[in-house]
Amino acid sequence: MISIFCAFFTLLTCVSGVTVVTQSPVITVSKGETAKLDCNLGTVTGSAARWYKQTPAGIPQYMLRFYHSWRSVEYGSGFSAPKFTSTHSSKSDYSLIISNVDVDDSAVYYCNTWDDSVSEYVFGQGTKLIVNDAAAAAPVLNILRPFREELSSSKLTLVCLINHMSGAFADVRWLVNGNSVTEGVFTGSAEQQPDKKFKMSSYLTLESSEWDKDTQLTCEASAASKTTRKSIKKSDCSD
Repeated sequence: MISIFCAFFTLLTCVSGVTVVTQSPVITVSKGETAKLDCNLGTVTGSAARWYKQTPAGIPQYMLRFYHSWRSVEYGSGFSAPKFTSTHSSKSDYSLIISNVDVDDSAVYYCNTWDDSVSEYVFGQGTKLIVNDAAAAAPVLNILRPFREELSSSKLTLVCLINHMSGAFADVRWLVNGNSVTEGVFTGSAEQQPDKKFKMSSYLTLESSEWDKDTQLTCEASAASKTTRKSIKKSDCSD
């Protein structure tokens, strides 16, 4: 379902002459506040704005749709007022309003509309909503040492396991001797666990010579406003 959704989204954004739906890329709010996500439908003024919620590794959920001349919002299964609603400031400017947000509301929200000129649905790029919780526990990190088989090769990979995340998103970075690096870094998507917490993994591939020099390698993860660091170096790992 996710792959179909992504392929459909990619196809629509490549259609020549189609209207451009615009959204803010990221919004950060604190637990209990109200989040307002804006969407501009471009040249479309005669169709409703629809909203979808996408959590990491989850199936896109249809939330609601609203048209400026309607008296009320039409909801999808599992979504209702007063938690969720929609407003408009013009025939092409709409907003999704989420009241009393919780960490579970952290997700990417997509706005879309129907473009009669090309007979296609058009999606915006999505707004990532990050909900911070001052009471949430910090994520728990663990760095796995390189596999023994890698130690004799020119490159090796470290794995940072990030567990007990309150929300679905985390900012992860790697530091080599205290300096942030991006080359050789790959971070996967979060997965929700049975206890409603999330976990994810991040990987750092580097030259074996850095490991042999006993360089300090650090994984840092920030989730729901809490940051945790974990470091490792060759001398810390005894056979």
